[in-house]
Amino acid sequence: MTKTPTWFVPAVTALLLWGAWGLFQKLATNQMPPRNVYLVGAGGALTVVLVMLATSEFPLQVNTRGILFAVLAGGCSSLGGLLFLHAVSKGKASVVIPFTALYPLITIILSFTILKETITAQQGMGIVLALISMALLAG
Repeated sequence: MTKTPTWFVPAVTALLLWGAWGLFQKLATNQMPPRNVYLVGAGGALTVVLVMLATSEFPLQVNTRGILFAVLAGGCSSLGGLLFLHAVSKGKASVVIPFTALYPLITIILSFTILKETITAQQGMGIVLALISMALLAG
């Protein structure tokens, strides 16, 4: 019997939460403008941050480069989230959400060019199939 990798349960949980997140975002933008959804939704994120801080050990392990990249990641995530809300408020959730879910392709390209990570033939085929699937979903 194969052992379940330690990353599997958190990854499946994240997948389920992000799937519900997409639905809740669409339902919210049906009721309020995207900017308002973003501002109110930040309350949910803040709740998670406060619980995490309350259960964290101090001092936190940080360094200048780590802080810089974390701030950049947070900025990209927040601005992307706001733009996602605008997109989903204007379009069909069944198209916008899968389209924006292709963001790992950008990470793959950036990792290939900046970090010099390799892309196998199988991974390359996965990229092509992901692009084909988006074209089919958007059609």
